[in-house]
Amino acid sequence: MKIVNYIVAFATTITVFSGCKDAGAKPAIDNSEAKTVKKETAVALKPETASFRIDGMTCAIGCAGTIQKKLSEMDGVQKATVDFDKKQATVEFDAAVLTPEKLTKAVETTGDGETYKVSQMKTKGKV
Repeated sequence: MKIVNYIVAFATTITVFSGCKDAGAKPAIDNSEAKTVKKETAVALKPETASFRIDGMTCAIGCAGTIQKKLSEMDGVQKATVDFDKKQATVEFDAAVLTPEKLTKAVETTGDGETYKVSQMKTKGKV
């Protein structure tokens, strides 16, 4: 009977530690907050806003959240939002550092590299 209890305890421990990779990942949150602070203090030389459609998203957290995080972490991006319901992304970026083509490539290479497709790219500079 003790052997069965040890096996159950071991299996439970393995399940808990091998579950969701992101559960309780405090350092990742701290790093993203540090990057956000850094980006807020940076002044864009050529501020622009890009709006575009993203097809292929199937959920708000896994798809839209992952794409938003990837865009937000790019050098030159001041702010990125991805709206799952509207299938729309809006990115404020420094055109001296990034191009709409780089934003498109970043989105389309997220995940397996074939799921997400960017269309209807529109950019406008800020005054």
